[in-house]
Amino acid sequence: MTPELRAAALGDHLDRLYRAAWAITGAREDAEDLVQETYERVLRRPREIAREDDVLPYLLGVLRNTWVDTIRSRARRPTTPLDADAAARIEAPAAASPVEQLAAREVFAVVAGLPEEFRDVLAAVDVAGLSYAEAADSLDLPVGTVMSRLSRGRQRVAETLGL
Repeated sequence: MTPELRAAALGDHLDRLYRAAWAITGAREDAEDLVQETYERVLRRPREIAREDDVLPYLLGVLRNTWVDTIRSRARRPTTPLDADAAARIEAPAAASPVEQLAAREVFAVVAGLPEEFRDVLAAVDVAGLSYAEAADSLDLPVGTVMSRLSRGRQRVAETLGL
């Protein structure tokens, strides 16, 4: 009978698996995501291994397969080139002063702290720039609900910021 892979034993291999993931992906953030996805796959259902010494090679195999799946998935997704107008809206203006940048960070922090119902609407309309109708469609809400939540959300942000 082969032993079952114990969840507690997986932590012993985290550092080595992370270093391998970083080498595979070339980016720290991608490596963190890859290791997390690897552990999620392994823990999703019971696994059996031949010996305790086989845990790291097994994990590296799952890591590699997960990365291959990720690359294939990215290749299948359509990419839309970013037009010049969209790039200008996304990038912070070069003339923005440090005070303006700090204020923007403060506003984003307050928005992030709102309840989900207000945060989602504010992010859709005020951050992403969707119209009320587009936001209502993407959030599966009536337009009136979007306008109401947007108003109340903006009011909460203003109160929190003391405006």
